Amino acid sequence: MALQTSWLLSKELKLDALAGFVFCATLFVYAIHRIVGLEKVAKFKDKGRYLIISTFRSHILIYAVAAAIGTGLFFLQLSLYVQMAVVIPALLSLGYVLPILTQKRRVRDLHFIKIFMIALVWSAVTVGLPFLSSGDLYSNAITWLFTERMLFIFAITIPFDIRDLQIDQHTQVKTIPNTIGIQKSKWLAIFALFLSLCCALLNTVNHFYTTETFLRLTISLLIAAILVYYSDKVTHDYYFTGLLDGMMILQFLLVVML
Repeated sequence: MALQTSWLLSKELKLDALAGFVFCATLFVYAIHRIVGLEKVAKFKDKGRYLIISTFRSHILIYAVAAAIGTGLFFLQLSLYVQMAVVIPALLSLGYVLPILTQKRRVRDLHFIKIFMIALVWSAVTVGLPFLSSGDLYSNAITWLFTERMLFIFAITIPFDIRDLQIDQHTQVKTIPNTIGIQKSKWLAIFALFLSLCCALLNTVNHFYTTETFLRLTISLLIAAILVYYSDKVTHDYYFTGLLDGMMILQFLLVVML
């Protein structure tokens, strides 16, 4: 998604230090999240994805170490402005996965905050950093693209809270689905996708997007809405980690590669 933003800015696919940093840092955070998170759900260690994580824990630790080294090397190649901008999303990400709060809680264990942190950090990293790296931070387009991306990530994250209802009840963490119910949560996600589409339309009117780009974004958002709608009817983990997470890859393929 960071590459997608860079392409929208320059119409070039830039596999530069920023792309390397985002890749390695994301891999590091997710690997650490898997290792630390496993201790929080010991009751479910022998089920589904947790069994796989438990089985390959040593592998995941190796990925984390390798990713940490890559993160450090790419960080040194970033401009000072980008390095400074990385600090806040980096701290939020580490607070999300590491038990830095009292009673060995992570920030994500606080009520309702998890989904908003994800949307904010992903948007800051995949929109804010590419704009800052390009020197075009004061463009009006960043406001609408940042909001569009945040709403999109928010929408495709809600189904994960629907999937994790049992886990969140076990850890006593309040989320949107276990507060307002599954159906209302799905419609909230679909409404967020509609608002994301409105932001894309504004960037099209302002000539940041071409009409073709807008249509391709529309296709990705429509597919995401369909997946969100059926997210309480399919329980297989690949529906979430494959299809819903894969919407980020599909949007990149539609907008950039195709």
